[in-house]
Amino acid sequence: MNIKGTLDSYRKKEFKPSEFIDGILNAISKKNPSLNAFLEVRPEESRGKALELDRRLNEIDHLPLFGIPIAVKDNFLVRGWRATAGSRILANYESPYSATSVERLEAAGAIVVGKTNCDEFAMGSSNENSAFGPAKNPWDLQRVPGGSSGGSAAALAAGLCLGSLGTDTGGSIRQPASLCGLVGLKPSYGRVSRYGIVAFASSLDQVGPFGHTVWDAARILEIMAGYDSKDATSSRTVVPKYTEALANASVKNIAIGIDQKWLEGLDEEVRRAFDKALQGLREKGAKIVDISLPHACYSLSVYYLIAPCEASSNLARYDGVHYGHRTKHPKDSEEVFFKSRGEGFGTEVKLRIMLGTYALSAGYYDAFYLKANQVRKLIQKDFEDAFQLCHCIAVPTSPTTAFKLGERTEDPLTMYLSDIYTLPVNLAGLPGVSLPCGLDSKNLPIGLQLIGKNFEESSLLQVAQAYESHRGVFPEPLAVRGGT
Repeated sequence: MNIKGTLDSYRKKEFKPSEFIDGILNAISKKNPSLNAFLEVRPEESRGKALELDRRLNEIDHLPLFGIPIAVKDNFLVRGWRATAGSRILANYESPYSATSVERLEAAGAIVVGKTNCDEFAMGSSNENSAFGPAKNPWDLQRVPGGSSGGSAAALAAGLCLGSLGTDTGGSIRQPASLCGLVGLKPSYGRVSRYGIVAFASSLDQVGPFGHTVWDAARILEIMAGYDSKDATSSRTVVPKYTEALANASVKNIAIGIDQKWLEGLDEEVRRAFDKALQGLREKGAKIVDISLPHACYSLSVYYLIAPCEASSNLARYDGVHYGHRTKHPKDSEEVFFKSRGEGFGTEVKLRIMLGTYALSAGYYDAFYLKANQVRKLIQKDFEDAFQLCHCIAVPTSPTTAFKLGERTEDPLTMYLSDIYTLPVNLAGLPGVSLPCGLDSKNLPIGLQLIGKNFEESSLLQVAQAYESHRGVFPEPLAVRGGT
């Protein structure tokens, strides 16, 4: 099941959108109780849109996502649906409008089949910070699907949709894609509008797709991408037809950069799969060259100053007055503020708000936030220098495969290190894509990450397509093959 194949089936009239959506909704009702991937599903609304498309089959070539079921992370606004961002403080918030990215997909014929679970306010690497319980990995229900977009990854990996949306602030699309055996794409900062997304860290957040294949991810991206007057950070850079560029994808004479020092400390099985993927790219004609990213080792420290500082500012709006959770029977306005936030926010969100507020306070701003932004510039410069020697950079997406639920919840540093290979990409604002490159001895997926030049997603996707063609079809998890 993938987008391209389903569109071909619609053209051949093998089945109608209503029949396909019925099958998807039935699968959700059977499998979601064990996965907890979806927080909200509206079967009648989804079926109604599918029935409308049944009557418009002649328009399929004008609607590039005709009848394609899409799952949307619950920090996206979809008009009339709840948008909790995985938090108690927004548990009953109903969206008055839709995010630009969602509007564009629906205008292209996509059908939103549900809102997916996520770490609270997108703060996490395992989906265990959700106020509504963790999503579970379809490859092994005792393991995490990654985070923060874990529900979107789990839903797609389990066959409960054909594409899904996530946000990536420090790896929250690519890391779950790696742990769930999917293609996950973080576009360049500004490539996709963030209008209608619940903000976490505004200089880092970016919207992106999950797909079963590179082509599927490229199709979703080319529809969402482009300038939006409602988002001041969105770029006017021309959006190519990414799927058309994949037709003749090749890595012949493409230089792929590797920083050997950056690879230290990798899980042994992940390293073997990564080396095998590089060998496959060599066999397709790529050249592997050595590069240096000397400041990448500081990414974790830089990220956990910049992101909490921006979160502290963005989350100040949840005050128990304007919208969201409000404490019952407060004595005065001060108690409204303190108790509403205390009751509504989870532990990880509180931790990051306090860290960010401290780093921005008088006497510490220059020592922490300003210094972190100076090092961020050095990380960006490292990538600029590296791209003088190569067309793209390769690194594993995650240093390990999916870990067990609860395994890292008491050790925040180990949890944060899950994103060690994805964080620098956000800090530099570059595009990155994760795609499956193997399985470990526990039958868990391993992800290969490719990093491209700013706004050169097309070239990056062509390298990913060439590798995917060499690798062949990737296996599906137990949940798709009929297990629970």
